[in-house]
Amino acid sequence: MIKLHDLKFVPFITEDEIITAIDKISAQLNKDLANKNPLFIGVMNGAFMFASELIKRFEHDCEVSFIKLASYQGTKTTDQVSELIGLNEDISGRTVVVIEDIVDTGTTVAVLSEMLNDKGCAAVKIATLFFKPEAYTKQIHIDYFGFKIPNRFIVGYGLDYNGLGRNLTDVYQLKSNNMTNLVLFGPPGAGKGTQAEVLKQKYDLVHISTGDVFRYNIKNATELGTLAKSYIDKGQLVPDEVTINMLNAEVDKNPNAKGFIFDGFPRTEAQADALAQFLSSKATAVSAMVALEVDDEVLVQRLLERGKTSGRPDDADETVIRNRIKVYYDETAILKNYYQKEDKYFGVDGVGAVDEITERLSKVIDTL
Repeated sequence: MIKLHDLKFVPFITEDEIITAIDKISAQLNKDLANKNPLFIGVMNGAFMFASELIKRFEHDCEVSFIKLASYQGTKTTDQVSELIGLNEDISGRTVVVIEDIVDTGTTVAVLSEMLNDKGCAAVKIATLFFKPEAYTKQIHIDYFGFKIPNRFIVGYGLDYNGLGRNLTDVYQLKSNNMTNLVLFGPPGAGKGTQAEVLKQKYDLVHISTGDVFRYNIKNATELGTLAKSYIDKGQLVPDEVTINMLNAEVDKNPNAKGFIFDGFPRTEAQADALAQFLSSKATAVSAMVALEVDDEVLVQRLLERGKTSGRPDDADETVIRNRIKVYYDETAILKNYYQKEDKYFGVDGVGAVDEITERLSKVIDTL
């Protein structure tokens, strides 16, 4: 996550993905415009990086010009375009390719197309790196685009927020600032379930337990539940993709949520990457991994005591308990390292009264 001025942005599209998209656009331009000596017009300032990469891949004769227009203030489009630097070339009878960084409402594209046609060009083609079909209000055809994206504000690869961010080679989207997303961990007997319920109420978050999600889908014979059961019945591990799709569906059920508590997920780096990618598509991110830390001997005694009333056989056998704790640490160590690299790991003392532990957790959450 990055911060520009007063706003936070989360990763959206990588430089590698952008270069791949530009290669595809360039290949099509080389095919369509061979021997036509087109005039490429880059729309400044935002298109400078895209225009540079696109033009240097064009393998035929061409000419290059730039025009500067303005239609944005902050994160809002003004729906008005002012020509700041005019076009000096004679374009009568020419094929013109307008290079845009992003097309959203289409106001700039419409004004430019009208201006270029008035000057007598033979054809106007539009090439944009990013296209927002949800926001587009014009009838002009977009000939080439790299990505169709949701109607969200983005920065990077030439696009800015009040002057900052143009130099970023990856693209970021505006973070939903009201969302707090926690990955909650704790060894068996740490009181994670109790704290999840308290935090859910206190911060108005949606608690998503992997175990509960699995049981619901299997019990209700959903498509994903039936698929998961087919693996379980064979004694096989349920593939990450199935688990992730179940959790994604739970998130989608709560579009107005202030955030989520992910309980029992992720378990691997691959799952953590998948969760990050999915949350990024929702313009948000994992805020923190919070782990309750309790001494092993305390955990063993807690679980043995719980076993007297819980009826769970795995709470009554000390050997089984110690193995469960070992498995937890083996799994958590991977994720602890993963989130520490992002400065998102927080260990919290899990010994004491419920309200004391809640207070410690709250101090972490309130700083996010």
